[in-house]
Amino acid sequence: MANKQHGFFSHQTLEKNIGVMIIASILVVSFAGLVQIIPLFFQHSTTQAALGIEPYGALRLMGRDVYIREGCVGCHSQQVRMLQAEVQRYGSYSEAAESVYDHPFLWGSKRTGPDLARVGERYSDIWHRIHLRDPRVAVPESNMPAYPWLQHAKLDGQNVQDRMRALRKLGVPYSDADIAAAPQAIAGKTEEDALVAYLQGLGVGVRQARQAQAEQARQASATAGQGAAQGN
Repeated sequence: MANKQHGFFSHQTLEKNIGVMIIASILVVSFAGLVQIIPLFFQHSTTQAALGIEPYGALRLMGRDVYIREGCVGCHSQQVRMLQAEVQRYGSYSEAAESVYDHPFLWGSKRTGPDLARVGERYSDIWHRIHLRDPRVAVPESNMPAYPWLQHAKLDGQNVQDRMRALRKLGVPYSDADIAAAPQAIAGKTEEDALVAYLQGLGVGVRQARQAQAEQARQASATAGQGAAQGN
């Protein structure tokens, strides 16, 4: 039987030319990735801040930088997954809209220590300071390194205004007043103060907003029930 003639754009061409196959595979994977990623840039659920999410204040912003510099993100994730065990332990699962002001985001992928997405106001400031200076005092089984020098490292002179201007260019809605007030907000503060402030705010805005919504829904339901009872 005579061999059939095949055009250039055929499986035979891909199977016999490894270079063409590699290029075709890259194009297919790239197209599939773009189809998944591009729509996310236009969805409100990923581009608009969730209820209760506000830009970081100057002190918390500096604390976030300390958190990154000291490698905390390498051992603590900030992403509660949609699993029952995680939601029961850490609180409501994380949403993309919670991270719209994070540049870069700190979701993380490793948990040598617990997830910190909802750690805000779970412990007192004093607990956090003790834990940072000597983790074994607060958690005897902890393998976290100590950070005692943070209590002595001053924030004065840091370029917080430049950082806020750079973030504003990326879409974080800092006003001129916010930027002007930043040096005063960190005056006399230590890196430990800033890091504790950052940790104490994680997840708080979302939690409070959802609690307020739940309370409003409860009051509306109670009002509706009273109205129905009076109508009967």
